[in-house]
Amino acid sequence: MAGFKGQAEYSVDRKGRVTIPAKMREAVSPEANKTFTVTRGFEQCVFLYPMDIWSEIEEEIGGLNRYSREARDYVRFFMRWAEEVTLDAQGRVKLPGSLIDFAEIDGKGLIIGAFDHVEVWNPDVFEHHLHEEADEYEALAEHVMST
Repeated sequence: MAGFKGQAEYSVDRKGRVTIPAKMREAVSPEANKTFTVTRGFEQCVFLYPMDIWSEIEEEIGGLNRYSREARDYVRFFMRWAEEVTLDAQGRVKLPGSLIDFAEIDGKGLIIGAFDHVEVWNPDVFEHHLHEEADEYEALAEHVMST
């Protein structure tokens, strides 16, 4: 699978539908069957995982220690937001209202490719996030890529 990359800004209609950029749609493998699992992101955004990638995540989650309270809490927290969505004929997905509220998406969505998934952000929230983290980018890259 080619990784998701790039960014684009699209409107989010009153029904919560947002277009996935054509280049990102092309990166979705046929095994995903034009279906994503959408869930809460780790920052204030929405994650969209193609179904083939989501299956790998479910396997990983299924391997967590069920006797660990932290693992159980994580599974509940992560999975309670998860819903399946399918691309429509116009290349859009419908974001659940609870996730739109969480990410404060209001009329516009910034679509960002994040290698194995797509993120949807409120453009203003993302801009704020970038400014908060701008000075740490080099140190972050060094730390993450050197391990």
